[in-house]
Amino acid sequence: MNVAEENFDDYKYGRGAQLNTANKFLKNSLAKEHPEGIDDWEEANHKTTYIMGSSKTIANKVDSPDVGMWYSVNPYQGCEHGCIYCYARNSHEYWGFSAGLDFEQKIIVKQDAPALFKKFLAKKGWDATPISLSGNTDCYQPAERKFKLTRQLLEIALAHKQPIGMITKNSLILRDLDILQEMAKYNLVRVFVSITSLDEKLRQKLEPRTTTAKQRLKILNDLSKAGLPTGVMTAPLIPGLNDYEMPAILKQAANNGTKSAGYTVVRLNGVINKIFEDWLRKNFPDRFDKVWHQIQDCHNGNVNDSRFGTRMRGEGNFAEMIRDTFKLHCRLNKLNLEEVELNRSLFKVPQAQISMF
Repeated sequence: MNVAEENFDDYKYGRGAQLNTANKFLKNSLAKEHPEGIDDWEEANHKTTYIMGSSKTIANKVDSPDVGMWYSVNPYQGCEHGCIYCYARNSHEYWGFSAGLDFEQKIIVKQDAPALFKKFLAKKGWDATPISLSGNTDCYQPAERKFKLTRQLLEIALAHKQPIGMITKNSLILRDLDILQEMAKYNLVRVFVSITSLDEKLRQKLEPRTTTAKQRLKILNDLSKAGLPTGVMTAPLIPGLNDYEMPAILKQAANNGTKSAGYTVVRLNGVINKIFEDWLRKNFPDRFDKVWHQIQDCHNGNVNDSRFGTRMRGEGNFAEMIRDTFKLHCRLNKLNLEEVELNRSLFKVPQAQISMF
């Protein structure tokens, strides 16, 4: 059996990551050092497992000036979408899991998210600052179909007139069009849809359990027609893989009603470095060196830059070319002409329930 055949047999179809990396927070780990000398190795179960979790708080303050949000609420930890580049993978290690396959297979469901959200809104001095769903993992990932936590959060936001920003790549958001349209009447909601590629073959490798680009454009169209302000995120742009698609994505998004756009350049922070490298070697061995070196070119010789202000956009000649292309095609498609400011003046503080017993 040659090397290509070995990679083919070992490939985990329907998953982004192809391995479980070690968790730096764990003292002990299990490794398969010499598989030929062991009779029975238990292979990982590649089915998705939902783990019921609880949290002390649900709204997190965002300190980064690069992501355009002040607070984020994430009803799920881990994401079955399996996007290979996802920066949220690193956070799965805090829960004792791997940022690799575990991130896609072991989904923590924060079942108390609605109650915690209502409690947060009742905090003394809360000023209705817009809250993002989700800043980390996609709130409309497949788990939402079963648990409906995002819908409950939106119902609470509507009841108390709390402004909400959303970003997703899943058409399940259209299930909640009734609530979103009602929120839009009061200028309480704004939705961004992430489109990484219009190439379906590339999408299946980059983001194996997400909806198609065609369906994401339909999301923009349907939401825009329903009166919601929408935007498109061409993110992340990966030099040598999808960066050339930016003009087409912006044009298609504009044709489907969106008025805003943003982008990021891929950064491989933490253990994502290893996960993405493994994925890139297996999926694009002929382009590995070119893609890897162009990513490095955007981050001062590294594949990651943690500095605020440059980490999401990169720097250097290649990053400047991406920036100029984005500005040009935003201008051609009349994107980002107006600032969208959600309405904070209608907020109503949740009232504490009084027990009758």
